[in-house]
Amino acid sequence: MKKTVIIALLICFSISSFAERNLVRHEDIKAFLKSTTYVVLEDNPISGYNFKIKESVEKSWKITPYKFITSKEFETMRSDIDKSFLVLIQMKFDKDKIPAVYNFISLSMGAAVKKITDMPDVCSVPLSYFSVPEDNYIYKIEGLIRFMQAHIKLINQNPALIKNNIFDYYNKNTKEVKAKELWVVENDLEKTTRELVKIRKNYSYTVKVVTADNIEKAIAEKNPNVIYLHKVGPDGTRLQARCYKILLGAGDDQAYYFDYHSISKSDGEGDGFLDSDFKKVGRK
Repeated sequence: MKKTVIIALLICFSISSFAERNLVRHEDIKAFLKSTTYVVLEDNPISGYNFKIKESVEKSWKITPYKFITSKEFETMRSDIDKSFLVLIQMKFDKDKIPAVYNFISLSMGAAVKKITDMPDVCSVPLSYFSVPEDNYIYKIEGLIRFMQAHIKLINQNPALIKNNIFDYYNKNTKEVKAKELWVVENDLEKTTRELVKIRKNYSYTVKVVTADNIEKAIAEKNPNVIYLHKVGPDGTRLQARCYKILLGAGDDQAYYFDYHSISKSDGEGDGFLDSDFKKVGRK
């Protein structure tokens, strides 16, 4: 698929969409729940994303009926207001100093508009930097689409959350992390944070440094004891701007922590989960 570049203005974290596109409305949620969701595949037939999104949707997409379509079909169908679309998009934030491009998994309602950014946004989640290899993130796709469904159910049942800061709501769950096992991949930790001795100094509860396969297995098995880190960063690529850090439950698909920082060597905030993140999560 020729991924669509979305140029978005940076606005404050006061909306329920992780992509900060526009404020989701309860009527859009209700319309989504009555729709068929069209999952847009990339043009590359051997795309790792295609394989994983198909596998994950077939196994775990329960909230609406679904069908798989091509990017060409998406362009002809996306004006239909009765359809919803799960699509991989690219996104920039105009006010960021460094013009990095991010991949987002976006769930939108159809609309007869020119710009995809003007389509009603139901839920969008940061997946990766655009230039990062697929293997760095596709193992978490099942967990992310399960989280998106849980998120939609939450705001449908509690529409007042739409007008509030949804990240404040999720961060109230942070205190529960210490009762479970926190699983992280070493490369998702900031370089100066990777020593277990240092991690345990800042976080005295159970943390395990694991492989991507371990996390993928925990998600697939819905391991109720595991909370895993979803980190979105440049992973050694040239442009270094934002670093998103989200903790998700492998068993319950809930968010337990959400934060992001701008990568800055001078401030000691590199690419990855920081000492300060461990301290926040480990607070009593």
